[in-house]
Amino acid sequence: MLFQLKLLTGVNSLSQRLLASSEIQLLQEALSSDYIICNIRLRKGEYQYGLAKTIASFQLELYFPDIKDIAKRLYDEEKTNDVKFIRKIQTILKKMERSNVVKILPKKNPWELQRYALPSFKFQDVNKNRVFLATDQQISQTQNLLHSVIDEREKPTAGLKKIKTKILILLLIVVASYAVILWDLMQSIISAVIFIPAFSVAAACSLMLGKLLSQK
Repeated sequence: MLFQLKLLTGVNSLSQRLLASSEIQLLQEALSSDYIICNIRLRKGEYQYGLAKTIASFQLELYFPDIKDIAKRLYDEEKTNDVKFIRKIQTILKKMERSNVVKILPKKNPWELQRYALPSFKFQDVNKNRVFLATDQQISQTQNLLHSVIDEREKPTAGLKKIKTKILILLLIVVASYAVILWDLMQSIISAVIFIPAFSVAAACSLMLGKLLSQK
């Protein structure tokens, strides 16, 4: 129930801030990644493990946290406002980045805080211990959520492609119809059998084309 609630929170976060294509790719790679070997210790009760586990919890919600997000969830509001403590955590995260446990994401805007991600939810630490930061069920649920997000992103694109295809077809029909009309008018005797159907088709397709262009 708690994890489902967190997933809903993740959906709300996504509705406020769309994931970039590079972020979606990073999430997909992390969810499907096998064990990554790192040269630091990831043992429960230590800073490194707590930070990695907290980043994992955000990432399972399809969200990349900044340092204040991490501190608030892992500790409390007071720690979040402690500059010395935040710098200490940033130093540890930098060490974790050098050890292939954490990725520091590039800022979209200069005033934003640095955001963090995990390249995997599975690690083998320096003591050869295998560390799981998410269960198989959590990973499966997050993959399903990510797929639904990707589908939602692709729907407008697919709809736009269909409209463009219809516009192209209608445009070709209109051009062909007017070409037939022009050819008929150039003849010594105008054929009503050719002129009327061609004009009707051109008029109808022109109206449909106008409607589609107004939708687009």
